Amino acid sequence: MGIVDDILEKTGLKYEELRPDEKETLNVWMQALDKGQLTVDKIKNYIFTMREVVEGELTKTDLNKKQDAFLKARLRNYMLLEAFLTSPEKAREQMERAIAGMASSIKR
Repeated sequence: MGIVDDILEKTGLKYEELRPDEKETLNVWMQALDKGQLTVDKIKNYIFTMREVVEGELTKTDLNKKQDAFLKARLRNYMLLEAFLTSPEKAREQMERAIAGMASSIKR
């Protein structure tokens, strides 16, 4: 997994540190890449689907604070990825919101 290791290294992560669902996603992407099937549209569709899944999970009423925060963080990440894939202006706006959110949580 040379490409994956390189990408993860740049982000300070190791493959072994990923959650099972993250490993599965990377493996699917790598298989598609090996077959030449990975396209921007497929990535957009995948991210859209994952965002919908997280949105559905957030509607549950029995979430504890940790689960709620985790799902909101995942949702924000998917929204940011969608923005990067759809338009630079939207990406900048999402990034500014994410940074503002991080800044406000640090000030608490």
